[in-house]
Amino acid sequence: MNTSSPSFTLMVLMLLAVLGVLVLGLISMAKGGTFARKYGNRLMQARIALQGLALLLFVVLLVTAKH
Repeated sequence: MNTSSPSFTLMVLMLLAVLGVLVLGLISMAKGGTFARKYGNRLMQARIALQGLALLLFVVLLVTAKH
């Protein structure tokens, strides 16, 4: 995969989104408080959904890649 291709850029953006939600969840869990109680479960669900989408995108790109 060419690093200047749109699919590579999309994959990097997906991975950064997963990382962002993961870090936000870890910080909120470490701090605790009302934000963590209110959004902790939603952040975990968002992370899992984003990981699934990133994995699906990776598989689609792998299957459609031209050798």
